This record gives sequence, C-alpha cells and structure tokens, in this order.
Amino acid sequence: MSWTFELIAGPFGFTEGPAWDGEALLFSDIPNSRILRWDPRTRETSVYRTGTHESNGLMFDARGRLYACEGGAGGRRVVRYEAEGAVTVVADRYQGKRLNSPNDLAFDRQGRLWFTDPRYGDYREDMELDHESVFRCDPQADGSWSIHRVTFDTTRPNGILVSPNQHTLYVAQSEYGVDRKRELRAYPIRDGGSLGEYEVLHNFYPHRGIDGMCLDVESNIVATAGWQQSGPGPMLYVFAPTGRVLETHPLPVDRPTNCTWDGPDLTLLFVTTAGGYVFAARTERQGYLIYPPVVLAASHRASCGSSPRL
Repeated sequence: MSWTFELIAGPFGFTEGPAWDGEALLFSDIPNSRILRWDPRTRETSVYRTGTHESNGLMFDARGRLYACEGGAGGRRVVRYEAEGAVTVVADRYQGKRLNSPNDLAFDRQGRLWFTDPRYGDYREDMELDHESVFRCDPQADGSWSIHRVTFDTTRPNGILVSPNQHTLYVAQSEYGVDRKRELRAYPIRDGGSLGEYEVLHNFYPHRGIDGMCLDVESNIVATAGWQQSGPGPMLYVFAPTGRVLETHPLPVDRPTNCTWDGPDLTLLFVTTAGGYVFAARTERQGYLIYPPVVLAASHRASCGSSPRL
C-alpha cells in the first residue's frame, strides 16, 4: 500500500526533530533557532520556544519533559527544557572538550540518553574533539548526568534509535564524499551500556543515506533517506530488524530529514524535510514511541475529542 503525503505545515527554514507529545507535534526550525508546534485540532502552527541554538533532534522522557540537541555554535549541547522556561544542560563537553554539534537522540527504558555528535558542513576550525561519536548519558541520583563515549568507528553519526527490546542501538552513519560510508548500522547493547561490533543492515553508498528514523510496533525501522541528486530519490524506507527492505515510499519533495508517529493509535506518520516542509501520511502501520506510549497518546486524543483530519 502506497502512502499519500499531505503537506500540513511550511515551508520554514529547515525542519527536523519531530516529536509527538500525545497532543500535538513539535519540530525544530533549525536556522531560525526555534521549536514550532502543530496542533492537529486547529491545523495551525505556532511558536513553542525560541532561542534554541539551532536545535535539531527532539525527544520526550518518561515524565513528558522535552530534550533537544542544540547543534548551533552557541549551544553544541544536549539540554532539557523545563516547564518554567529554564534550560538544564545534560551534556556539553566530553573529557573537558566541547561537543561537535549534537544531532539526534534516543532514550532507553533505563532512562539513559543516547545521542550522536557529528559535524556536518565545511566549517570545522572550532572543533575541539578529534572524533565524531555516539555518546550515552546516564542519569545520576543528584540530577546530573555522566557522559560515556560508546562508538569509536563513526565519522558522521546521524539518526539513532534503541530497539524496543533494548538489545540493539541503530545508528545512521551518513558521511558524504567519495568512498565515505553511508550505512544503517546495528550495534548490540551489552550489559552496562557498552556496544559490541556493529552489523551493516543497509549500505546506501554512493547515494544519500539515512538522516532520521523511527520504529513501528513490529520493531521495523522507518527511515528518511535519499535525494533528487542521485539514486532512487527522496524516500521513506521500512526496514525489518534484519535490514531487509520491506517497503519504500517516495516523498514529493527533496531531502526528508526525520519522522515520527501521531494519532490515536500512532498510525499517522509525520515527516520533516530540508526544505522546511512538514508532511503527514496515513499508514497501515502502528508506530512505536518509548515516550509517550500508544496508550498515553490515545488517552490524550480521547480527552481532546478529536483526531488529525487526514
């Protein structure tokens, strides 16, 4: 069954990091350093937060608090936005050196936060780290976080997911250039949080690899990849956990950046794009969100008395 993508918002600057809170969709407008909010009841977009230092990936924790990767020059950190407007820094340095440009993040059921820290673009003179890695942040009893480097073989890690069974960390290795790796990787998560040797589930080279991705309840990976410059074009891929391509769904605009689920039963897929658009597609799949889970999302929607009109 093919998916029909409906434009619901935009264009803005460059949209990324869609995150569903059970009631509305939040997403990053990167160049304008703000987070926008799309309300499915009114179908209107409003400004949720400004001054986000070019926030990229967004994610909620078990308590409904919003976390963000602030990748811009003034940020270069992972933060939590508090209800009263304050900002709590989760990580901004590793071994005393500033992070590169935190890009995307994921939680596991232990409350640990995993994030990618690449540096895209040509400007690299202000980089303090000599590597572009995946990190794990562990919550401490006093409210602080300890940071741990978990990959030593990535160069441009981008999208990231923790499998529903908590045994695998999926990482999009997405470096551009001749002979650069563009792979969907699966790293086994060991006891204690370190990673084993990865398996390549899909090799996109020489075309554009994965930017962002999400999961469905069958543990399949839904990923944004491709562009008009080469290959099959801008696409939503559905991968089995083994890497088998189950479905492909062409997107009507170039360079999809990320995706997440919405709706009473999480069957509506939202997609952000480099051109600043936000699309939605009704699917036959049910999405998986670690926070909020589908029952929480359904409860929110039932209390609102409506659902997205698609």
